[in-house]
Amino acid sequence: MNVNKIAKLFDFQGEIDTIAPYGEGHINDTFLVTVKGCEKQYILQRLNTKIFSNFRGLMDNILQVTNYLRAIVEKENKDVSRECMTLIPTKNGDIFFVDGADCWRAYLFVKDTIVYQIIDSPAVFENTGEAFGKFIARLDGFDASALCEVIPNFHNTCDRYGKFLSALKADKVNRASSAEKEIAFVNDRKNMLSAIVDALEKGEIPLRVTHNDTKINNVLIDKFTGKAICIIDLDTIMPGSLLYDFGDSIRSGCNTALEDEKDLSKVDFDISLYEAYCKGFLKGIGDKITQKEIDMLHLGAIIITLECGIRFLTDYLDGDGYFKIDYPEHNLVRCRTQFKLVERMEQLSNEMIKIAEKCRI
Repeated sequence: MNVNKIAKLFDFQGEIDTIAPYGEGHINDTFLVTVKGCEKQYILQRLNTKIFSNFRGLMDNILQVTNYLRAIVEKENKDVSRECMTLIPTKNGDIFFVDGADCWRAYLFVKDTIVYQIIDSPAVFENTGEAFGKFIARLDGFDASALCEVIPNFHNTCDRYGKFLSALKADKVNRASSAEKEIAFVNDRKNMLSAIVDALEKGEIPLRVTHNDTKINNVLIDKFTGKAICIIDLDTIMPGSLLYDFGDSIRSGCNTALEDEKDLSKVDFDISLYEAYCKGFLKGIGDKITQKEIDMLHLGAIIITLECGIRFLTDYLDGDGYFKIDYPEHNLVRCRTQFKLVERMEQLSNEMIKIAEKCRI
């Protein structure tokens, strides 16, 4: 079934005028739908069911979370249509439509917004941090255990380490000898890998709703006020720790070089950007964060960065079956970049701890 026929199945207000590809996403197929005689526009998406095989659980997660958020935003007397993603049902009242192996869904388009693809100033990163902090704060009362794990063990660093050891033992493409330094780097830090998992299991930090894809381009910015207003791309909403979301923002945002920079002298950790994000995040989350979580913010950044490097290294040892590569050593290069960031964060950890305490509201 083609996209025009699919669009007509959704409860859009008015006769469809145009349907055009939209955005820069690399996972789902996204289209902008305009209708005649109506100011509203819509986003129509074909979900990538090869990556998200449990699309029913995924869509149920999104429905639960957006319904909860809408109630919170309404209590705050804010504009629900702009500060929360709005699912548009099919004309039959379903939240998605299945066409063979494809899953289609629709959202209300949030007009007069922009997204940043790169961090061009500390203010932009601070704004992003505040948005993700507010997102977690608004969901503080939501029972995260009610959500399904769309990607099981996604941030279970112990599980990631186990997969690394299996790939190392198998060494099926004979690459272990070319990554001895990186293998030793991981094994030297194996004792820290369980810190977040253990804290969750012991109840030392709360189980929360986590976004798990906290890139800056998943925050909509009002183009008139410049303020972050809405978190988008909720496909990886799952139960977890806020340390995962905080850490991944820091990992991706504070790197001074590309993720696959070969010249490690160019790779550094920008502590000023860390402070900016930390300031915004703690402002956004307010009193909904525990002291233990604040104490572990720096560790969250280190562990998530180490985890990402382990994933690249595992894929390299396993023959590059997961991440797309441009040359044989690509995943090893990516791994080295992450490990360089880990080293720099370890060196700056005391300063990171002081910044978190200073930025606390």
